[in-house]
Amino acid sequence: MRRIAYTLTVIAIALLTMAGCSTQKNTAGTRWWHSFNARYNIYYNGKQAFIEGNLEKEKGNRDNYTEQIPLYMVGNKASRDIGKGQYDRAIEKAEKDIRRHSIKAKPEWKGGKRKTDKDKEWLGRKEYNPFLWKAWMLLGKSQFQKGDFDEAAATFSYMARLYQTQPKENGLARAWLAKCYLELDWLYDAEDVIRNMSRDSMHFSTVKDWDYTYADYYIRTKDYQKAVPYLRKVIKHERRHQQKAREWFLMGQIQKELGNNAESERAFGKVVGCHPSYELEFNARIAQTEVMAKGNAKAMISRLKRMASNDNNKDYLDQVYYAMGNIHLMQRDTMKAIAAYEKGNEKATRSGIEKGVLLLTLGNLYWQLERYNDAQRCYGEAIGLLDKDRKDYEELSQRSKVLDELVPHTDAIHLQDSLLELADMPEAKRLEAIDRVIKELKRKEKEARDAEKMAEVERQLQKNQAVGQRGNMQQNRPATQGQTGGAWYFYNPTAVSQGKTTFQRQWGQRQNADNWQRLNQTVVNMAASGEEKSEGSELSENAELSDSLAAQGAVPKDSTQTAAPADTLANDPHNREYYLAQIPFSDDQKAASHAIIQEALLQSGIIFKDRLDNLKLSEKQLLRLTKDYPEYENLDDAWYHLFLLYSRLGKHDIAEACLSHLKAEHAESEWTTLLSDPYYADNARFGTHIEDSLYAATYAAFKADQFDEVAGNARISADRFPMGEHRAKFIFIDGLSRLNNGDANGCLEQLKEVVEKHPKSEVAEMAGMIVKGVQEGRRLHGGKFDIGDVWSRRDITLTADSTKVDTLSADPNQKFIFMLIYEPDSVDQNQLLFEIARYNFTNFLVRNFEITTDEDQGLQRMLISGFLSYDEALQYARQLYANEVMAEKLALCRSLVISEVNLPLLGVQFSYDDYEQFYEDIFVPMKTSDDKLLIRPEDIEILDPEDIPSTKKASPDGDDDEDDDEEPQQKNKKKKKQTKDFDFDEDFW
Repeated sequence: MRRIAYTLTVIAIALLTMAGCSTQKNTAGTRWWHSFNARYNIYYNGKQAFIEGNLEKEKGNRDNYTEQIPLYMVGNKASRDIGKGQYDRAIEKAEKDIRRHSIKAKPEWKGGKRKTDKDKEWLGRKEYNPFLWKAWMLLGKSQFQKGDFDEAAATFSYMARLYQTQPKENGLARAWLAKCYLELDWLYDAEDVIRNMSRDSMHFSTVKDWDYTYADYYIRTKDYQKAVPYLRKVIKHERRHQQKAREWFLMGQIQKELGNNAESERAFGKVVGCHPSYELEFNARIAQTEVMAKGNAKAMISRLKRMASNDNNKDYLDQVYYAMGNIHLMQRDTMKAIAAYEKGNEKATRSGIEKGVLLLTLGNLYWQLERYNDAQRCYGEAIGLLDKDRKDYEELSQRSKVLDELVPHTDAIHLQDSLLELADMPEAKRLEAIDRVIKELKRKEKEARDAEKMAEVERQLQKNQAVGQRGNMQQNRPATQGQTGGAWYFYNPTAVSQGKTTFQRQWGQRQNADNWQRLNQTVVNMAASGEEKSEGSELSENAELSDSLAAQGAVPKDSTQTAAPADTLANDPHNREYYLAQIPFSDDQKAASHAIIQEALLQSGIIFKDRLDNLKLSEKQLLRLTKDYPEYENLDDAWYHLFLLYSRLGKHDIAEACLSHLKAEHAESEWTTLLSDPYYADNARFGTHIEDSLYAATYAAFKADQFDEVAGNARISADRFPMGEHRAKFIFIDGLSRLNNGDANGCLEQLKEVVEKHPKSEVAEMAGMIVKGVQEGRRLHGGKFDIGDVWSRRDITLTADSTKVDTLSADPNQKFIFMLIYEPDSVDQNQLLFEIARYNFTNFLVRNFEITTDEDQGLQRMLISGFLSYDEALQYARQLYANEVMAEKLALCRSLVISEVNLPLLGVQFSYDDYEQFYEDIFVPMKTSDDKLLIRPEDIEILDPEDIPSTKKASPDGDDDEDDDEEPQQKNKKKKKQTKDFDFDEDFW
């Protein structure tokens, strides 16, 4: 026995001796040792972290069941950060595993025998550690699950090339590469990977991953017939109950899209059988009722009402009533559907995406019914609850903006009509109407108080449960977010409603915009003189930032409403005097009310015509204005828009009658002049092209110092195109021409006109900065510049009093940046970002370069940072452009090498062209290093001779690692290298 023990000891020592060999040797012993250590030291802890991250994501994920849920939970943006810390650890371990145990050295071939195809494949491999492919998969999957799909795609793309001759590893990498492309919405790239794979033989071990890939691909391309069989296979592969329940729910949604209601109902029933979370089970039951409602609507409505009465569902009532509304819509009962949606909105206790979808659906119904006031209310709340990446978000945003402009006018018409009607009523009926309003107000306030009391009781109950049972109830109740008793203000609808009421009482209806309190929202204080300041010409900051309440009409200062008396009753909405004080009884008050109606009729009529394309309502508003208010001072505007309206409808005889009225009654109007212009027809048909050509000629004349031609063309623009698209540019160029002719005051007047009359034009900001500089005491000076040439543009346009001038640094030994600059839409920025990230990842394994994007003066910029000197940045640029494939992709980009110190000066004190000249004069002649600097780590990890790798197997608790066995003193001797954060996903289920 002793001899056997001695022999085993000798063998163990021999093996350990072989294990000490570096990865530069490729023998059976080194391959076994590095494989063993890669598996049981670093990889084990990384895999455990990855599994914990997946469990954390499964627990915290929250799907939007009102829409089709994604196959992978990471498809929900809100879930991508869940488990991030665990995935970061898994990425760190995978990278360390690859770095320490990768064997790329070729094995020695013993001559004397002929090489078979298998031998050739073996000798042609790029990686010889037989276990390391799992570390690559762990790295990529962790990046995927973390949500960094571009990083994951780069990892799997590299892995596919690394294991090109090995069907199993290559097939797995390509399956996950296609998944990354699908998550990035690069369907063409995903299709290319799938098509190429379909031509190759598929290794049996990769079938499961490809089933997931095919299912995800066909779902995203909406080819649901082909998706169903693959989704069934995915469900069979799945081992986690929660994920399998999600997949059955997705199956139910797809079958519903295909019109297979029976299969859909069965799939939703399978969800319940998986015993998932309460929220998922609840939504499956809701979805079942909608599928079964066809021909059985009454029974399904009854079932939903029973669900609404269940106390467990009190935080999901918005979804219950949303389902009721959908069933009513299926029955073509729009009024009942609206009532159900409104009740769901009223009962909602959470401000989440479910409520947002309900409000969007309700708003769309009101929009179709032309109830724009209600639609604006729904859209205004929904827009803050829905994801901006929704396909219908742009339409929602546009409708909301239009209604924000329209509704104040329609509300003003309704309010003033009601007040005038009340003024003409007999006293008894008037007081009866006021009493009804007071009664309704008291009822709503009582409901709000009762709701607040119930919320307080709920909060106290939860507090007692938390203290007495230490969270036991949390395990038995469904997990919800934003309950009524939650601490966050916006989860309490009563508090939100009261806050809105208080705000509107003080400020009125305000647009959701920056600087909403400012009267003057330009960069220029137009009240200040452009000449040298005097004490009398200055306005205080308080005056410039004065509240625009009077201008918005929230608290009118005119005689539309009589000033509220000091009497308390007149300030209390529970008393008659409050309402009587607002009714216009005198002739002056009635005249003011009619003035509000006149302006509101005109503006709403224009919005109906131009923004909503609702010509019927536009005609109604404008005709009422011309009929009821023939003395309105801006009546020519109404007749002009009626002319345009009838022209669009093809009613040319009525349009001519409108024009005749304009000529007869409003001969001096600008609209009469415009419509009477002999070139009007040509301007209407070709005006845009004519104005474009005129502006191009004017701009060319300005650049050629032909200022008389500029002035003449500016006059033509004022005569023929007073409201043309380029009118502001004509004024701006004319002003600069005057400056070059020595007329500084004329220039300033022109620039002020741009700011005042065309504040949203392209040149308004530039003109405003010049005018503001003059107001601050700076002096104008002449000089040419190219408005359209961003490469020569800089921000300084005035001569400042300060003598301080920032200069460019010529120090090459500081941090540098490599920059790509390109015109918007000339380059696919996401694709370029992916290509640069992939190039960096595959060419610079020991360096991590950060890639950021920004916008500057209308240009898109991509900045690659992490270079410690000018030499490093220059070597990177040369190596990048030496790659023919990358050079072709960068053909439309302009590149710069610039230090971090000089970057803030670019486009400000110095233009791009200025810097190019500086670079050629200073940096190009410099002698640079011939050493390969980019293969050196940014921070070098220094190991003591004593720090040899341990062969100790990691403990199951995940604490033992090759680093974790070191003494604290040894750890402090190391300069830890910082690794870049990646992300990923795994199918460990």
